[in-house]
Amino acid sequence: QVQLQESGGGSVQARGSLRLTCEASGYTINWYCIGWFRQAPGKEREEVATVDKNGNPNYAPSVKGRFTISQDTGANAVYLQMNSLKPEDTAMYYCAAAFECRAPWFEWGQGTQVTVSS
Repeated sequence: QVQLQESGGGSVQARGSLRLTCEASGYTINWYCIGWFRQAPGKEREEVATVDKNGNPNYAPSVKGRFTISQDTGANAVYLQMNSLKPEDTAMYYCAAAFECRAPWFEWGQGTQVTVSS
């Protein structure tokens, strides 16, 4: 059974940093594309970053240059390093798995809250 679990969220001041972790169980993390998404109250879900099976990253324009997505096959996890955080980054962050990065996302974690204060 494929499962994903996020951790690492919290409250931070603007310009601070957080690292989110997406741990996988039931499969090896680089068998699939893993994506990080976020959703703020009253807003649509936004794709933040993805990493494909080969470790190639892709970023939303709103986070490019500030966020870094990476795989750790030893830990069977994907990280999202978030630097220079802004209040508009405040949201619930989710990770998800897909067979390919443009295929439907078939597995989602429960989410971890990130709150950035000004």
